[in-house]
Amino acid sequence: MCGIIGYTGHESAGEIIVNGLKQLEYRGYDSAGIAVMDPKTGIVLKKRTGKVEELEKAAAEASLLNGEATCGIGHTRWATHGGVTEQNAHPHRQGQVTLCHNGIIENYKELTTEYGLKNCLKSETDTEVVAALLDKLYEGDPFKAIKKTVNMLAGSFALCIMFDDQPGKIYAIRNVSPMVAAAFDGGSIIASDLTAIINFSKDYFVVPEYHLLTLSDEGIRVQDLKGRDVQPEILTVNWDIKSAQKGGYPHYMLKEINEQPEALERTITPRIQDGLPYLLDDGIDDEVLKNLENIVIVACGTAMHAGMVGKAFIETRLRIPVTVEIASEFRYKDPIIDSRTLTIVVSQSGETIDTLEALRLAKQKGSKVLSVVNVKGSTIARESDYVLYTHAGPEIAVASTKAYTVQIAAMYILGARLGLVKGTMSEEDTRKFIKELQGVGELMTKTLECSDTIRGIANHIKTAPDVFYIGRGIDYTLSLEASLKLKEISYIHSEAYAAGELKHGTIALISEQVPVIAIATEEKVYAKVISNVREVKSRGAYVILISQEGKVENSEVCDKQLYIPVCDSVFGVFATAVILQLIAYYTSDAKGLDVDKPRNLAKSVTVE
Repeated sequence: MCGIIGYTGHESAGEIIVNGLKQLEYRGYDSAGIAVMDPKTGIVLKKRTGKVEELEKAAAEASLLNGEATCGIGHTRWATHGGVTEQNAHPHRQGQVTLCHNGIIENYKELTTEYGLKNCLKSETDTEVVAALLDKLYEGDPFKAIKKTVNMLAGSFALCIMFDDQPGKIYAIRNVSPMVAAAFDGGSIIASDLTAIINFSKDYFVVPEYHLLTLSDEGIRVQDLKGRDVQPEILTVNWDIKSAQKGGYPHYMLKEINEQPEALERTITPRIQDGLPYLLDDGIDDEVLKNLENIVIVACGTAMHAGMVGKAFIETRLRIPVTVEIASEFRYKDPIIDSRTLTIVVSQSGETIDTLEALRLAKQKGSKVLSVVNVKGSTIARESDYVLYTHAGPEIAVASTKAYTVQIAAMYILGARLGLVKGTMSEEDTRKFIKELQGVGELMTKTLECSDTIRGIANHIKTAPDVFYIGRGIDYTLSLEASLKLKEISYIHSEAYAAGELKHGTIALISEQVPVIAIATEEKVYAKVISNVREVKSRGAYVILISQEGKVENSEVCDKQLYIPVCDSVFGVFATAVILQLIAYYTSDAKGLDVDKPRNLAKSVTVE
C-alpha cells in the first residue's frame, strides 16, 4: 500500500528520492518522509503529514535537495498502524538503524514484549518495532542481524534499511510486498514500483522474496539467506516515463480513460493469428483448456467486476459453469475446486495480497491457475501456472479504468480460444467474434465524444446524497463497477441493483430527484429495463438512461439519455464503461475533489 524508494550513488539522493516519492504517491499520501546519509552529520531525517509536496518544502528548507548526501531512503504512507502523525510517518529510526516498510507485521506486539522494546518506541506503528528489534540484534554485521530479524517476523514486508556505520549502503529485503531494483551508471535504486525508477533504467529486476540486497554506488549484490550470491532475472520495461505522466490532461484518470482504445489494441492484437485467438506465445496451450470442466474467477474490487463480465460471456456463449469469488472470502472458505477446475486470478498489480493467497489455496487444491495481470514479474505472475499479461501500461490514478477494460478483453480472448477448443464456438463464429473484438477501440473512441454531455449530467448529480444504478444481465455487472467508481472518487453514496429487484424492496429508496442511472444496452431485455425505468420515474427519480443509438425515449421515461454505438451487447460493455467512468470522473471533478487520490484509498492493496 505504501511507497518506498532508496537510492545510493553519485547524485543528490534527496532530489532523486523526493521526485521518486511523487511518482509513488498514488500508493499512499497521508504522510511522507526522507532519510539521507549526510557525509558530515550522519543520517538526517525529515517527515511530514500530508502530501509529498509538504515533505519537499521541508527537505528544501533543510538543504536536503541538491545537497551533498548521495545515499538515502524515502517513504509515502497509507496508514495501517497508528494515526496520521509525523511520529507515525516513515522512515523510523532506532539507535543505529533507519528503515521504512511496506506491509503489516502481525506479531509486533509479541516481539515488543519478548524483547522489551516498549520503552524505546516513539510511534504507534508495527514498523518501529522492526527497527528497534533490528537495532537490538545489530552487532556490526548487517546480513546476520537482518536475517535473524526477518526470520522472526510474521506478516508481509518490504524493508529498506540504512545503518549508521555502513555509509553509502542500503539494505533491502521483502516478503510478499513488492519491490523492484536497478543498477545504472549513476548508482543503484530500489522502489515499490517501476514508475519511480524508469527515469534511470529500463532494465530492472523484481527483488526475490527473502533475499538480501546490498545497494552501493558500484551496483547491487543479491544474496539468499544462506549467504550465496544470486543473479536475478533482468526484465525490460516496455513503456517510457511519458506513459506515467499526465500528458496535458488535468488528471491521470481522464488521461487513462482516453488511453483505453490504445491499451485494448496492445492487449488484443498480439493474440490474434489468422483471424483466430492465439495464446501459445503466452504459454497457454490448448490442453489446459480442453480438459477443464469449470472455471473459478478470483479477484478483488474492479478486477472482480471484470471477472463478472467474463463470467457472463463464458456461461452465455460457451455453456461452461463459471463462479466469481471475492478473493478475501475465497481464501477463508473450503472452495469446491480440483484438477478439472481452471482458477483465473485477476489483478492489475499482480501483488494484491488476498488474490495472491487465493491463488496459493487454489494450487493446494490441485487446480491449475491462470493469472490476468498487468505487471511483468509480479508475485502473482511468477506463482501462476499460466499468465495472460494485459498491456495497459502504467495506471496511476487510484480508480482503475483502463486496467478494467483490458482485463475484460483478456477474458474475451481466453473465452474465444476456449470455445474454439471445446467446440462450443465454430471457427466461423470465432472469426466473427474476434473481428468485432478488434473494433471495440473504435466504439470507445466514438463514445468519448459525448464527454460534454456527461459533464452536464455530473453537475446535476454532484449534490445528490445518493445515486442508484440499475440494469439487467451484463448491464447489471457494469452497474456494480460504475457504482464503485462513483463512491471511490466522489464520496457519494451509491448502490447498484438488478433492475428486476426494484419491486422487492429497493424502490422504497427512490424519492423526488434521486438520480437513477439506468443501463439498457441488451436488446433482449431492453423493454423490461424500460418498464423498470418507468417505475422509478413515476416516483420522481431523475433518470439518466444509457442505451444503444436508435433507442430514443421521451421525457416520460428519462431526463437525460446517453448513447453507445449499435453493437452486440457483449462488445457494448467497452463503450458503456467509458460513459460510466466519465460520469464518476466529472462528478468528482465538479465537486473539486482530488480525482486521482481519493481519501482513504491506495492503488495497490498489498496488506490485509
